[in-house]
Amino acid sequence: MKLKLHIVSFDVPYPPNYGGVIDVFYKIKALHKLGVKIHLHTFTYGRGNPDELKQYCEEISYYKRGSFIKLFSRKPYIVKTRKSSLLTQNLLKDDYPILFEGIHTTYPLINTQFKNRIILVRTHNIEHDYYVGLSKSEKNIFKKLFFNIEAKKLKYYEKIIHKVNYILTISPSEHNYFVNKFGSKCNYIPVFHKEETIAQLSEKGDYALYHGDLRVADNIKATQYLIDIFKDLDYPLIIASSFVNKSLLEAIKHYKNIKFIVLDYSKKNQLDNLFHKAHINVLPTFQATGIKLKLIHALFSSRFCVVTPEMVTETGLETLCKIGETKAVFKTKVIEYINTNYSAEYLALKAEKLAAFNTLQSAQKIINLINNK
Repeated sequence: MKLKLHIVSFDVPYPPNYGGVIDVFYKIKALHKLGVKIHLHTFTYGRGNPDELKQYCEEISYYKRGSFIKLFSRKPYIVKTRKSSLLTQNLLKDDYPILFEGIHTTYPLINTQFKNRIILVRTHNIEHDYYVGLSKSEKNIFKKLFFNIEAKKLKYYEKIIHKVNYILTISPSEHNYFVNKFGSKCNYIPVFHKEETIAQLSEKGDYALYHGDLRVADNIKATQYLIDIFKDLDYPLIIASSFVNKSLLEAIKHYKNIKFIVLDYSKKNQLDNLFHKAHINVLPTFQATGIKLKLIHALFSSRFCVVTPEMVTETGLETLCKIGETKAVFKTKVIEYINTNYSAEYLALKAEKLAAFNTLQSAQKIINLINNK
């Protein structure tokens, strides 16, 4: 008999064009490939009802996310705005297992007893740490205050996880955190992603590449960091994002070696082509939370990566990257890679380290937990 599973997503997981929904979409795709019948429940606030999801899900239910009025609730904003009595009713119609994507979606657990049900939650971050990090990167005083308040609410709310059977952690460092708090119900399930094989590329690429959502404060800070490094380097840097940040355009117009490219996700292979032609992926981050999917994509689809410690600490991927603790060291590591050929030896090391990120194997682990194997 085919396994039937409810998945509750914090956002519509298509197109898979930012961190959290990438993990959700490729998890759905892998579980479907292994024969799981999925009823997807998803909150929607601007991403529509894409037909693409229908080929992987038996049924899809959409719920409108709540309004800003709930900002002052004692519950975290990301949870309270995903309150839905209809969602709870739909989950109670049968006894299938339920996978909540992030504690964002766990409002039904507050007051509802799901008796004799297997309940799983995917922890996409240590959410209160993530919001503290957002606050540190944010310059707007009101957003900074909101992030700090949300972090405190999330830290208190996290105890809701005691109600679930299994916690699916997303990185080794976060797995350690959740094991210390919730014990043996924690299971490390590596992040889901689209890559199936490591790209076979020539010895040299043409430029350094940074890609990210330039509406996010940490990513804006990263681009400023890179501009400071590359403005004195005789080597091209491409910054790619689907969001056009006007202050960034103003900052780079003085430097002929720094170029901005608008990512258009309707152009199917645009980002992959940028990866394939890049020699170095420069990926500074200032938040050591989760595992950064942009790093996974870069390692599978491109050549070398230079990162800050926060990008790779306790990920198991440290040996695949050069790490720059300061701007000066980061710049030195970039120069080292400029003069390094992409070799068969390094490709073999990649294959060894990235074997853990096999999405079908990870999906099977979830199935085994549900079946108690």
